[in-house]
Amino acid sequence: MTEDKSNSESLMDRQTTGEDRVRMVARQLSEPRTANWIASEAGWSHEPTKRVLERLVDDGILHRDESGTHTTYYPDYRRQAMQEAMRLRDSGHTVEELTDRLADMKAQICDWKDKFDVESPNQLRGTLANETLDADEEDYRREIAREWEHLQRRIKIVGFAIREWDFLSPTTEPAEASS
Repeated sequence: MTEDKSNSESLMDRQTTGEDRVRMVARQLSEPRTANWIASEAGWSHEPTKRVLERLVDDGILHRDESGTHTTYYPDYRRQAMQEAMRLRDSGHTVEELTDRLADMKAQICDWKDKFDVESPNQLRGTLANETLDADEEDYRREIAREWEHLQRRIKIVGFAIREWDFLSPTTEPAEASS
């Protein structure tokens, strides 16, 4: 573990409660996860984690899925995307800067497609079956596949923020209440 990572983890442990950590982990989920997984990531025990998750479900922040063998929790991805688009709009970046960032992300994906001769992150993962790859190359390709998926999600959000730039503009006057 690097010194920076251990410092940031100890800082997180010192300055946040278990409930805060569960909320942070839950809001950053990119796929449905069990209460045990969330508790482990948050460094907190199962029962209090489950109580916090249930409150987040009651508040509409998370959804609960009981259709599988284990109950999973996941955020409202639409809400996450809208909040991220608003953060991008309010970040002080110009629409031109976000457009450049969007082009950079798309170019990175094109580079990976060309480099590995694949069309998707899962096709890249499929190349791990190649017996001539060493462990470092396998790890590298797994990391690229994860980053590729992340960029695909970011492209959608940044694209939305650009398309809806004017709509996402913070209002300076409060809306009048109708009486």
